[in-house]
Amino acid sequence: MLPCPCETNNSKMNFSLKKKTNTVMKRIKEKIKEAGRKLLWRKVRFKSSTVKECIHTILKEKLTNVQYIPEEIPELTKSLSETIKDRLKEEGFDRYKMVVQVVIGEQRGEGVNMAARCFWDADTDSCAHDVFINFFLDVLGKMEPPTSSRLNSRKRRKDGSGPNGATELDGIPPKMSRRSLGLREPAPFSDEVEIDYSKPYIRVTYEEAVRGTPLDRPVRVYADGIFDLFHSGHARALMQAKNLFPNTYLIVGVCSDELTHNFKGFTVMNENERYDAVQHCRYVDEVVRNAPWTLTPEFLAEHRIDFVAHDDIPYSSAGSDDVYKHIKEAGMFAPTQRTEGISTSDIITRIVRDYDVYARRNLQRGYTAKELNVSFINEKKYHLQERVDKVKKRVKDVEEKSKEFVQKVEEKSIDLIQKWEEKSREFIGNFLEMFGPEGALKHMLKEGKGRMLQAISPKQSPSSSPTHDRSPSPTFRWPFSTKTPPSSPANRSRNESAVTYDISEDEED
Repeated sequence: MLPCPCETNNSKMNFSLKKKTNTVMKRIKEKIKEAGRKLLWRKVRFKSSTVKECIHTILKEKLTNVQYIPEEIPELTKSLSETIKDRLKEEGFDRYKMVVQVVIGEQRGEGVNMAARCFWDADTDSCAHDVFINFFLDVLGKMEPPTSSRLNSRKRRKDGSGPNGATELDGIPPKMSRRSLGLREPAPFSDEVEIDYSKPYIRVTYEEAVRGTPLDRPVRVYADGIFDLFHSGHARALMQAKNLFPNTYLIVGVCSDELTHNFKGFTVMNENERYDAVQHCRYVDEVVRNAPWTLTPEFLAEHRIDFVAHDDIPYSSAGSDDVYKHIKEAGMFAPTQRTEGISTSDIITRIVRDYDVYARRNLQRGYTAKELNVSFINEKKYHLQERVDKVKKRVKDVEEKSKEFVQKVEEKSIDLIQKWEEKSREFIGNFLEMFGPEGALKHMLKEGKGRMLQAISPKQSPSSSPTHDRSPSPTFRWPFSTKTPPSSPANRSRNESAVTYDISEDEED
């Protein structure tokens, strides 16, 4: 007995509905568990501010007066990491798996940038870091990323925005905290600063300066120069002078136009512009206007200078092989390094070398030929060159666009040819499959022929039936056949129902 189709359909629908219901209930249970888990872990959410404060406290306790000794740094970083981890466990973060990194470098005015790539839960996990700098060390303490032991074994998210289920927080390097080391006002001039001459001037030794002096007695370092077209080479030299000792007060002397033109040559910027440029350098604490070309003992005593900073290359000028020779002999010289590849002379050389380019540039920006000291003929020449350059640029743009157009046409033509080739192969294959030697049409004709022969062939009468004298059955004659089957009029009516057809091979074809 066959089942009713209605009952079969109902059973299938019930099974499908039951399966969907189970799937939905399973997802609801998972969502409830996930929400409960997040609610539970929010109570012990990782607090970056607390961890940052803890790291800062430990670094300050352990590294306040520590000097940079390369042999001791590996062990120091290891002990600091363990100390931070133990302290955080005591603070109630024992259920988290914490990764602590400590990087210690020598304080030479350089920065440190660290990056990490981890997977974590953005709802419960986070990271914290702190930077500690003393006179000798530059330390970056970082904890990244702490994850709970329960969440550490979970699968990576598939709905994350990054690759492999990474979230937006993954792979983002932690940024160092912003330290407001810059000043809000330019450095004062020396004649605007009050000096307490009641205290005797006692110069500190190099060893005392390296070891560190009290905050109320900084090491007074003097650096002088022309500082024309103030650039990064000047700034780096002043930065080195500022970082020579842990507690440095940097005084910068700028020579006047009169001295500079007499001993070195003409400047691009006048003295007031050069004073102002040095004033706004973040490393400068005081600026001396109209600084002397050669330092005298009276000048050093007046400004209570302990050391003079300059590059170690002998500076021959004013009839001397080295204007800092007496400073070096007195043990007051502190060498700095020059920045290769940039100087005021190099900048002026670039401008002079490409004079026409910069002249045309300023003419475009509205400066007159008189202001640029350009003759009438050169002015017209620059305008003509500018027009020629515009035409060349337009021609170049047209060429690039035409190349892009031709490239696109070639790509489309190649794609079109490939499509035509594929379609032609497909058409030829279909044609051969239908009309080929072993094609479907031949099989259809053979099958039709067999059916036709079966339809027109008579059924043989049984052998037991009574038979009378019969004349031979007439053969079937096709409309265009030349053979006429013999037949008698007497038997024609009797043999109409039982006719045997004899078809020759030519007629069959």
